[in-house]
Amino acid sequence: MNARKILLVAYQCGPGMGSVSQIGWEWYSRLCADNSVTLVTHVRNRAALEQAGAPLGDSEVIYIDTEWFAGPLYRLAKRIFPRSEHSVFLVSSLDYFVFDFAAWRQLRRRLADGAVWSVLHRVTPVTLAAPTWLGRLGLPTVIGPLNSGLTDPPGFAAIMKQESTWLIKVRELGRLVDAALGSSRSAARILTASRTTLRAIAPRNHARCRTMLENGVELSRFTVTPWPPLPTDTRPLRVLFTGRLVPIKGLDMLLQALARLRNEGLPVRLDVVGDGPMREEWTRLRDQLKLAGRVSFHGALPLDGVAGHMKACHVFCLPSVRESGGAVLLEAMASARPVIALDFGGPGEIVTDQIGALLPLKSPAQVIDALCITLRDVLRDPLEWQRRGLAGRRQVEEHYSWPAKIAAAEDIYREIIVERALSCC
Repeated sequence: MNARKILLVAYQCGPGMGSVSQIGWEWYSRLCADNSVTLVTHVRNRAALEQAGAPLGDSEVIYIDTEWFAGPLYRLAKRIFPRSEHSVFLVSSLDYFVFDFAAWRQLRRRLADGAVWSVLHRVTPVTLAAPTWLGRLGLPTVIGPLNSGLTDPPGFAAIMKQESTWLIKVRELGRLVDAALGSSRSAARILTASRTTLRAIAPRNHARCRTMLENGVELSRFTVTPWPPLPTDTRPLRVLFTGRLVPIKGLDMLLQALARLRNEGLPVRLDVVGDGPMREEWTRLRDQLKLAGRVSFHGALPLDGVAGHMKACHVFCLPSVRESGGAVLLEAMASARPVIALDFGGPGEIVTDQIGALLPLKSPAQVIDALCITLRDVLRDPLEWQRRGLAGRRQVEEHYSWPAKIAAAEDIYREIIVERALSCC
């Protein structure tokens, strides 16, 4: 195992820096246990990585500095899209192409000077719209897990307009660049997180695709704990929402559902963990709906803080209308909490009736109705929902834990190293 030299490229990489950066960190920190790893990442991640102890073990970290381009680009995006973090992210992501080219040039020089790597694995970004020059280095290359290709849900045009999702269509130009660079065509393996992503990949490349969710769970942080005391007529049902406070997360629909349940005399309390441009507006909506005593905004918290709120809730609810992944759903499942989500994108491939409830996505009014029906059912039969939470924990242990993901990736590395050796004979 120690003889295997992994060149790990993660544009976003660092603990506590956001979901995609956390993905990069998990790959790096866990692969270092049994492999010799060279991490290539952006210089903006340096402080967080060094604070976490990087370079780990006998690994090496190569920092690529494109701040001369990334900084002005980010500030411009913030001015153009002050309410949409997603749009700011999409525009700022153009810096990735500068990073990728700079990394390719530096690694090409390293190889010319005698550097040796067994496998190159690019783990972030997690979108097919970010092709790479790195396949031209002549190393067996793994790309992904990727999670992209999701369209806008019908019936939610007002929310999508707030998110400037026309920019997502611009990202499709990345496919043309991918075809020109041959990123997918030359990859030894392409890891795909969803059926939507697989459909977005050219059929001629499907034979080299393997299914792997981009997110994973740290089971030692998100642990099984007993449910809080069961909800009763006087003891509220504790619901948790975690996520960025942006329009597509649909928190306003959950607030509307809670107002209706309050009018029916049903005790439900909501804790909101996260921050974003919609916090002020949604706080006003909470007050207008007379939910101030039932809904608490806690702001953004580190993962340990999120885990603490998971322990305190009965059920986790993510009413997001456009969710590619669903890391928070996995964290709730790992905490043995049943999950409620909408049947579109990533949640539609994670959530089942065995572990929670997957609600149809047709219109805001229909979602509010479905949320009310589902939360009433939790109040009516809490023991059944407690069983669903435990089933979710078992599913995470089998399929979505980080150790399981890393073991699967190392099997893939072994496959392609053997293939390469045989092709050279």
